Amino acid sequence: MDHSLHFSLTGYKNSMQFAALANQQHFNDGQTPTLCLHGWQDNAASFIPLANALAGTPMLALDFPGHGHSPYRSDDAHYYFFDWVEDIVALCQQQGWQQLTIIGHSMGGMVATALAAAFPELVARLVLIDSLGFVTAEISSSEQLRQGIVSRLKSAPKLKPYYPDLAAAARARLSQGDFGMQQALLLAERGTVSDQHGVCWRNDYRLRYKSVHRLTQNQARELCQAVQAPVLAVLASGGPFSSKLEEVQSWYQKLTVTQITGGHHCHMTAACEVARLIKTWL
Repeated sequence: MDHSLHFSLTGYKNSMQFAALANQQHFNDGQTPTLCLHGWQDNAASFIPLANALAGTPMLALDFPGHGHSPYRSDDAHYYFFDWVEDIVALCQQQGWQQLTIIGHSMGGMVATALAAAFPELVARLVLIDSLGFVTAEISSSEQLRQGIVSRLKSAPKLKPYYPDLAAAARARLSQGDFGMQQALLLAERGTVSDQHGVCWRNDYRLRYKSVHRLTQNQARELCQAVQAPVLAVLASGGPFSSKLEEVQSWYQKLTVTQITGGHHCHMTAACEVARLIKTWL
C-alpha cells in the first residue's frame, strides 16, 4: 500500500495534500479516481482499510486544509463549512474532473452532498459512510454567532500536547474514537509530526472552534433535495446518523440505505463489509 503524498493542489489559496490508495504508485494522466473525503479531525489515512478492501479501484484520499499533511488556512481565515466545498470544486477544475464517484465519511459526506447539490456536473455517484443530511442549528442564530465568536477569541494553547512516541499519540486519539489501536495508529502515522519535544498532532487547533453559523433545517433539506446523483448511505448502528434516517431519507431523490453493526468509523473497523456493500451498489 502506498501511503505517500501524491500531489498538491496549487495555484489556489489553499494547497491540499493527497494519498494515493489501492496499491497504486501513481495515477495515469487523465485518469479519474474515486475521491475520498474524510471526517472532521481525521485525515486521508482513514480510508486505507477501505482501499485495501476495494483493491483495484483507483482511490485518491485528500487531507482537508488544517488536517493531516495539508497546510493550515491563513491566520486571518477560519474553517467555514462551505469553504471545504470550494476546495473540492477548485481541485476538480484544476484536474479537469467531472462525474466523479465520491466516498465521504461524516463531515466529508456532508461536503460531498453540498458539492453534488450545487455542482451536479462534478458528481456521478455519492457514497455516504455514516453521514446523512447536515449538522443543523440546535440553538438560535444569535446564540450560535455569540458562541462561535467567543470560541474564536479564547487564547489557543501556546503549545500543543506532546506525547513521548507515536503509540502514545495514537492512544490519545483512541480515547476519543470508536475504533481500536490499529486504526488509531493509521491516523497517527499520517496525522502527527515529531520534533525535539516529542510527537504532536498536526491538525490546526482552530478546527475546534465552534461554528458561527449552522444551516437551518429548511436549508439542509433544500440542499439534499437538489442532489441529482444516486446516493448510497451506509449507516452504522452505533453512529450518530441512524437516528436521523426516518426524518431525512425522504429529502433525497435517489437514496439507497444500508445499515451495518458498528460505530461511526465503520469504514475502518468493518472495511470488508462496507466495501462489499459499495461493490454491490455500484
